[in-house]
Amino acid sequence: MPILTLPDYRIHYSLEGPTGAPLLILSNSLGAELNMWNAQVAEFSKQFRVLRYDNRGHGQSTAPPAPYTLEQVANDAALLLAHIGEKSAHFCGLSLGGMVGMWLATHRPEIINKLVLCNTSALLGPRENWDSRIATAQKEGMGALSKLMMERWFTEGFRTYSADKVAPVEESFLKVSVEGYVGCCAAIREMDQRDAISQIKATTLVIAGTFDPSTPPAMGQFIVGAINGARYVELPTAHLSNVEAAPAFNDVVSHFLAAA
Repeated sequence: MPILTLPDYRIHYSLEGPTGAPLLILSNSLGAELNMWNAQVAEFSKQFRVLRYDNRGHGQSTAPPAPYTLEQVANDAALLLAHIGEKSAHFCGLSLGGMVGMWLATHRPEIINKLVLCNTSALLGPRENWDSRIATAQKEGMGALSKLMMERWFTEGFRTYSADKVAPVEESFLKVSVEGYVGCCAAIREMDQRDAISQIKATTLVIAGTFDPSTPPAMGQFIVGAINGARYVELPTAHLSNVEAAPAFNDVVSHFLAAA
């Protein structure tokens, strides 16, 4: 099990694909682990060396004491990149992963080649919602949030007819440590990248979900308007577009990354 050991915590990661191929980092949503990208790995690893990892306190990564800042969460990806001996990579992040991608492309532009921002936002309020979610997790545990999250992450039709794909995502959510979850919630609560992302120079693709209640299309469209030359694609999904519309998602991202 590949592990990056840091002073206060460990980051679990997976590296797949041909040695010497361009590197692609896949960065997870809040409350998910690296298996959320299972439907992408076979396709993406044909052309890329694919680096997936569990955010601090998620999956098999341990949790340092909360709260966290977005800078701290984003630096975990930068540390992993250095750990495997690479200087730069393409980056594809969903939700929290997209927020990480925006931070890195703004503050560490030298390590980001092409950038894919999925179902994400430069600001995600109101603060009271995050305070409430943190309190629920701390008092009642992850199980108290799982039903609501699955309803926000997937459309009703997908939950009904593709329950086999929803089940492992919910199982991962239930295993997230409360410390890691509330720490990352705090990072999102304090984030405001609306002005900073205008500095991004990386060639950028933004993907939104038509039926996404968490980060609706208007949030993706704001990012497109802020980043010069950014491209926009909307898929008929809720929040986890890479799971709910995997073939279309894979096709869009593969073509974007392969284009000159």
